[in-house]
Amino acid sequence: MNALIRQFGKPWVWSWLAAFIVWFLTIMVTGGAGTLGLSQAALTFAAFSVIVGIGQMFVITLGPGNIDLSVPATMTLAGTVALKLMNVENGMVLPGLLLAVFIGLGVGLCNYTLIKALRIPPIIATLSMSFVVQSGAIWTNRGLRIKPPSVLAEFTTTNTLGVPNVAIVAVLISILAWILLEKTIYGRWISAIGQSMPAARMAGIPVDGTRFVTYLFCAMLASISGYLLACFSGGAALNMGAEYLLMSIAVVVIGGTAVAGGDSNVPGIWGASLFMFLVVSMLNTYGLGAGIRLIMTGLIIISVIMLAGGRRGMR
Repeated sequence: MNALIRQFGKPWVWSWLAAFIVWFLTIMVTGGAGTLGLSQAALTFAAFSVIVGIGQMFVITLGPGNIDLSVPATMTLAGTVALKLMNVENGMVLPGLLLAVFIGLGVGLCNYTLIKALRIPPIIATLSMSFVVQSGAIWTNRGLRIKPPSVLAEFTTTNTLGVPNVAIVAVLISILAWILLEKTIYGRWISAIGQSMPAARMAGIPVDGTRFVTYLFCAMLASISGYLLACFSGGAALNMGAEYLLMSIAVVVIGGTAVAGGDSNVPGIWGASLFMFLVVSMLNTYGLGAGIRLIMTGLIIISVIMLAGGRRGMR
């Protein structure tokens, strides 16, 4: 019994429990029809939130004030430029991916340059950078919607043994993130910086270098997510990353990562991402209007954050 109580004391459990409850209620309303389809759709759309959420989680773990608001613009630019380079040719898939990654690294570099060299708060620096990046995406796109190569379109929209391929990619990235956080000195440095930056400096931790790498990592994951999303959607749209601004933050908080920094939670990102998608699906099933759906979604998120100890995380 004590072991069970300890398990429910872990923040990530609440996001998974909330996701399961919403999934169960949706299935009950539909009478079980489309259960497999709903589950696969949830895994597919949650995968994109997981990828950008993990990057945002790394940044938020660095402590108060650390956040990356350039995520949506980075997704859009990476997806747009990569599709233009590939030009529907299957042989250009790898160069397109590499270009998307380099775009992410470039955005991350610019973000941290503004933060460190100009001493601009991260929220202002990344927001300013997002306008520059989005302008680049608009200039590059010019109203065109280039289709992805057929091999990529098929990969991102199909399953392997019943599991969506994009979800498999997200799982691999999640495993990498968990290893970095739990098994490497880099992960310990992030946690130490988030708990107390002055103490981390006194302990000899390379604070600036660690923060620099973390912002690069976040932007790189955003670009990979944009690359996959553009291929999944059949082309890059200028607003395709818009919903991931608040989504990337919401899944981090709901997933149990401490907003005050120093404590991350990879499993919780998955539970929160599934929960966010399933909430919208459930409310759509009930036929509620967009306004009511937004209000109820907000109330549900607040409730989950409170149950997960959100108040304690925001101390």
